[in-house]
Amino acid sequence: MDRRILPVGKQNFEEIRQNDMIYVDKTQYVWELAETSLAYFLSRPRRFGKSLFTSTLECYFRGKKDLFKGLYIYDKENARGENAWTEYPVITFYLSSGEFNDPSGLQDMLNNVLENVIREYDLTGEYAISGETLSVRFRNVIMNLKEKTDRNVVILVDEYDKPLLSTMLTDPEQEEKNRLLYKSFFSALKDMDGYLRFVFFTGITKFTKISIFSDLNQLNDISLDNDHSGICGITQDELEANFKPEINALAEEEDMTYDECLSELQKMYDGYHFSKDGVGVYNPFSLLNAFFKRDFGTYWFGSGTPEILIRKLKTSHMPLYSLIDGVTARESTLQDYRAEDNDPIPLYYQTGYLTICGYDRRFRRYTLRFPNDEVKYGFLDSLVPSVLGYRTEENPVSLDNMILDLESGNLDSFFKRLTALFATIPYPEGRAPEYEGEWSRQLFLILELMGEYTQAEVHMATGRADCVVKTPDYIYVFEFKLDKPVEDALAQIDDKGYAIPYSADSRKLYKVGVAFSSEKRNVTDWKIAE
Repeated sequence: MDRRILPVGKQNFEEIRQNDMIYVDKTQYVWELAETSLAYFLSRPRRFGKSLFTSTLECYFRGKKDLFKGLYIYDKENARGENAWTEYPVITFYLSSGEFNDPSGLQDMLNNVLENVIREYDLTGEYAISGETLSVRFRNVIMNLKEKTDRNVVILVDEYDKPLLSTMLTDPEQEEKNRLLYKSFFSALKDMDGYLRFVFFTGITKFTKISIFSDLNQLNDISLDNDHSGICGITQDELEANFKPEINALAEEEDMTYDECLSELQKMYDGYHFSKDGVGVYNPFSLLNAFFKRDFGTYWFGSGTPEILIRKLKTSHMPLYSLIDGVTARESTLQDYRAEDNDPIPLYYQTGYLTICGYDRRFRRYTLRFPNDEVKYGFLDSLVPSVLGYRTEENPVSLDNMILDLESGNLDSFFKRLTALFATIPYPEGRAPEYEGEWSRQLFLILELMGEYTQAEVHMATGRADCVVKTPDYIYVFEFKLDKPVEDALAQIDDKGYAIPYSADSRKLYKVGVAFSSEKRNVTDWKIAE
């Protein structure tokens, strides 16, 4: 079978359609949004299709009819008769790339867009643009476009927050300058409803102090709306309707059945929810790469976890296990982002590292968790340098042999490796880690990372065993104690009945007590009971 063309990394709607690449039809959302003539803001994680959707809007408003043949919007638009496929003047700001750490980087980018529009629409003579500031020039471009074309103007701004996120840690002073430039530039849109046909902003985060959200109070945030939950990403129905040949090819490569392949795709790349009751979606970037390479890789993490997320987690002192068990947040917390707030939850949600998995209607609170294995293990692995120290020959942070020890029932070897690993972890000079601090983070991370290769359920909370590991032949129920006898750990397993749920299993069951010493900063004893 000849391979079909997958739009891996492609964000240009016209290029995808002209080159007969696979396109998942999202034009129903284009139609519904365009019909209202309102101003919108959409937040979605990186590499989730925001730029492609913006490009689709641009082609639609430019009246490029032929690109939409066979799609949902084609017949809907044709039904307008002589008013179909009206071409509007469009100003599009694609801000996903640029030298925004440069003092004039953002200003040059905005000015370049305006200059291109002036040339494209030949705004000369009586329509010539004047204005000493960017904001005034922007306003005059919009007004003169309306006057020359006799049509209201479409404004599209993709990845508006990139100039802020890219400078937040590296150059806070430049970030503030970029923020102030935004405030003056986009304030030009205020009170211009009579000149505007449609306004659409996308971004990862919603910065509450940016003028588009304070001055432009007409901007409608659809990020958490049920009706728009599938606007970016790929739903289960879209996956099976559009990619059956690719699923079959991947299944054949991995020696799986079709259904087994679907199950693994769900486990790896599905699970994103952007509203309380809306449809779930797959990460499109990872999904397309898995089909292209025919391998269940971790593609979304190719560029690594942003440093700002690691810093947020460290300064918040949030236990790592809470990210597994689930954290809660109010709607206002998820929608807004304040750089000075130590709470990492809004940023983790907006950047795609946590997703909605539940909603309490009484208290209007969301429950958030990792969406899938790609995100979970990619995120945890990115924490290794800050929690366990950097990988070296002495500290490879390689869990392969530890997992093999558990699979073979060799607990003595397992604990020797665990002790050796803890001995290499650096600590702040003169300060031993507390169990609820460094100890819990380190131990949790080691055990959770093992869960990528074997069944490990790590809880680190009272009322449940600290960790349960299941292998093909064994089940281990672990309990850990700090500066207490190892017998206390075993007694707690029995007193609380932690092992009872597994007693009927055919596999060999071990109860394992483990003692840590804050003075020695390591495992000091372990005891096994059947």
